[in-house]
Amino acid sequence: MIDMVSELLNQLVNSFLNLINEIGYFGIFIGMTIESSFIPFPSEIILIPAGVLAARGEMSILLIFIVSLLGSLFGAAINYFVGYFIGRKAVDFYISKYGKFFLLSEKKLRKTDNYFEKYGDVTTFVGRLIPGIRQLISLPAGFAKMNIKKFFLFTSLGAGIWSIFLIYVGYFIGKGFMLFEEFLNILVLGLVILSVIIAIFYLNMKKRIKAARY
Repeated sequence: MIDMVSELLNQLVNSFLNLINEIGYFGIFIGMTIESSFIPFPSEIILIPAGVLAARGEMSILLIFIVSLLGSLFGAAINYFVGYFIGRKAVDFYISKYGKFFLLSEKKLRKTDNYFEKYGDVTTFVGRLIPGIRQLISLPAGFAKMNIKKFFLFTSLGAGIWSIFLIYVGYFIGKGFMLFEEFLNILVLGLVILSVIIAIFYLNMKKRIKAARY
């Protein structure tokens, strides 16, 4: 019985890996664009298998990273410009009317809104690493008309770290260097520490600049 279940799981995993291989780099770009827009779609489903394929030599880590980052930026830009040009009232209206079809709610948007208002521009970096906020953090940035260069810089940093993290999770699983749980714990700890350091540095610099003005 155990062998049969194991074989079934193995077939499912291989079928999914074949699917990722078939959609290729353009498919990864589209998937990451969707993931970074208002449609909930876990990037883990795409990037971890892509990392496994890279470990097998069937895909390039560099190209996976580039297309995933570009897809993330494109999807984030959609949300940013929707917030920037359409505005909060229109977005609230469409979410109240059609949000259920995309698993969105005013409560989720308000939570992301409050997060942005509390911590400022740096949330477009840190928020990319937080599930539940990652997909929507670009909307409040658009509402606030955040500087577009700063938006793309912080989004690139956050999305880049998240993408390379997931790609290497898949890569190390594919290579069998260590157990997934071990690798996950090490990288999550590292990402949290890095995010905290950058956030503290940014908020400290912002406080000094504000103090200097007065």
